[in-house]
Amino acid sequence: MFDLRPVGYVIGLLVATLGAAMLLPLLVDLAAGNGHWPVFAQSAVITCLAGGLIALACANGVQQGLSLQQTFLLTTGVWVALPVFGALPFAFGATEARAVDAFFEAMSGLTTTGSTVLTGLETLPAGLLLWRGLLQWLGGIGIIVVAMVFLPELRVGGMQIFRAEAFDTMGKILPRAAEIATRISSIYVGLTMLCVLAYVASGMSPFDATVHAMTTIATGGFANYDASFAAFGPATHYWAALFMVLAALPFVRFVQFTAGTARPLLRDSQIHAFLGIAAVLVVLLTAAQALGAGAFTEPALRGALFNGVSIMTGTGYASADYMQWGAFAALLLFFAGLVGGCAGSTSCSVKVFRYQLLFASIRAQLARIHAPHGVFEPRYQGRPVSEDVLNSVMAFFVFFVVTLGVISVALSMTGLDFVTSVSGAAAALANIGPGLGEEIGPTGNFAGLNDTAKWTLAFAMLVGRLELLAVYVIFTLTFWRA
Repeated sequence: MFDLRPVGYVIGLLVATLGAAMLLPLLVDLAAGNGHWPVFAQSAVITCLAGGLIALACANGVQQGLSLQQTFLLTTGVWVALPVFGALPFAFGATEARAVDAFFEAMSGLTTTGSTVLTGLETLPAGLLLWRGLLQWLGGIGIIVVAMVFLPELRVGGMQIFRAEAFDTMGKILPRAAEIATRISSIYVGLTMLCVLAYVASGMSPFDATVHAMTTIATGGFANYDASFAAFGPATHYWAALFMVLAALPFVRFVQFTAGTARPLLRDSQIHAFLGIAAVLVVLLTAAQALGAGAFTEPALRGALFNGVSIMTGTGYASADYMQWGAFAALLLFFAGLVGGCAGSTSCSVKVFRYQLLFASIRAQLARIHAPHGVFEPRYQGRPVSEDVLNSVMAFFVFFVVTLGVISVALSMTGLDFVTSVSGAAAALANIGPGLGEEIGPTGNFAGLNDTAKWTLAFAMLVGRLELLAVYVIFTLTFWRA
């Protein structure tokens, strides 16, 4: 059996770091004088001790690089361990959430899904609201590093096509991860600060601006109000749409841009496709509302822009009840959520590049049928795509559809109706946030679901955030025999 100590060491350090992060909401509650700060003090002590002890116990097994099996375990293990400890403030705090609800909220936060089981958000202590935003913000930067460092090495879902852009990490994953994380984190922090300033300028309070900037750049969607962004004015909606779009673009392009190379950002076909799909979505949603109301209005355009971008990027904010826009708009938003943003961003779901590779493969196959003796190969960004990448992408699509079906059936077996089951499975697996229908739609939440459904959805969030195969491979006998 391979050595688990390097995996445990990194997980322990990250758990301890999460515990240290709890000091921020502690200070906020202490300054607010609401008496809620001991909850974070207790949670921080437990988390730091547990993480520190795990790291110390595994310190004698630290090594420079990680094997393939260790990398798979680390990738999944981090996203299982952190929600366990991230749930403590919800269980100990003002919400007094049960284990399933606390874990669901923490998993939704760290996977930047945005589904919530909490109500009366306006009445919660400021520290707990900040903690929700902080979970998503940390999860957002974490998933960028995973997407740019680990998934290309693990050859998951075609992500290996970005290996050259994500820097050479073979055999030296941990040192390179630190370097990449540092460079991307500066961009991530910078965008967050700009978003805070934009929100304050549009009328948000500094606290609301900070929390919502965190969940916007993370494309997470946790809000401080049950009404989500309907609690804010029109200017805020436009700023939010802009920053959600920016957060859904490849962060490596921002790194290149700040280094003085704008060409990759401007010529990236994935970015072009993403912006094109988003534009078409907004036009169709606006038209659907205009046809229903009999006239075009600015609120209709704003609602289409904000909610369309929110769902497509997997952020999950809502400024209106789009279930009232008609069946066509609801169906359009459902499929938009299955598109997602760009690879290497905080966005989620299938990702635009996989659809590009799928269509490139289809075009090549059709060309071969038309001219059997011709040589046709799928191309991406002007480069030929290897069979290995195409096979990985096809496997991802198959597993995504099968998993979506299995989760939907599992949810329906718990007593949920068809719309709630299918849209809930899609919302969790694609890390979108809200589903469709009255219960889990834009005006509802997941609090009323049964415990089995919540555990099932929490698992779907984990699997979806880590691109499915990175989790499933751990459950194979071959993995443990290697």
